[in-house]
Amino acid sequence: MRVASYNLKDFTLDRHAAARVIRAIDPDVLCLQEVPRRLFSSWRVSAFAAECGMCWSGRHRGSGGTTIFTSLRVQVSESRHHRLRVAALQRTRGYAVARVGPAGSQPLVVASVHLSLDAAERDRHAAQILQTVAAGDPVLLAGDLNEGESGRAWQRFAAGLRLVSPTTPTYPAPAPRRLLDVVFASPELTVLPHRDVPLPEADLLAASDHRPVWVDLDLDPAAAARP
Repeated sequence: MRVASYNLKDFTLDRHAAARVIRAIDPDVLCLQEVPRRLFSSWRVSAFAAECGMCWSGRHRGSGGTTIFTSLRVQVSESRHHRLRVAALQRTRGYAVARVGPAGSQPLVVASVHLSLDAAERDRHAAQILQTVAAGDPVLLAGDLNEGESGRAWQRFAAGLRLVSPTTPTYPAPAPRRLLDVVFASPELTVLPHRDVPLPEADLLAASDHRPVWVDLDLDPAAAARP
C-alpha cells in the first residue's frame, strides 16, 4: 500500500499540475495539507479528487485544510476530521484521520497533519494528535510539520513512531533546503525500500511550494509484490 503526503498551498498554484504529480505517484492513500477550507471548498476538493482519480469522504470542515483521499484499491472503515485550538487570529489548524487498508489486511490508522508556525503550539498539537490516534491499530502519520528533527513536536512523534520517508529536503519546491514533509509509522509496520517515481520538474514547480513524499508498506507479506 502506497501512502503519500502533499501540501498544496490552498490550490493557489496550478492544481492541474498537482493532479498530474499525484496520478504519477499513484498512491493508495493520500494525505493532503492546505486544501481549500472556505467558500465552495467541498466542491473544489471533490473535483480535485476526481481529477486525481481518487475518492474523498468529504466533510472536512474544521480540519484546518487537511484531508485524506483514497484509491479503490483500499477500504475505508472510518474517516474523521478534527479541529485544533489556536491563538486568536491565527490560521485554523486541524488534522484528518482514516482507518484504511486493503481488503483482507489489518487496517491501520492514517493521520494527515499540518502543524503550526508556533513551536509551543506545534508541541501541544502533536500531543493531542498522538492521543487521538493511539487506539491499538498500527499508525501512519504524514504531513507538514513546519519544523525539523530538532523540534519538540518532531521528537514527540519520533518517541513512539519511526521516520520512514526519505530524508531529502522538501521545501521550498524550486530549491529544497528544509525537510518539513515526512511520514512516521508504527515500529511494527513493514516499510519497503523507497521507489523513486519520475516526476516532471515543471509540474513539481507549478503545483506547490512543497514537494510530495511517499512510502510503500507491505501489509500482507503473502500478497504479490506491487507492480
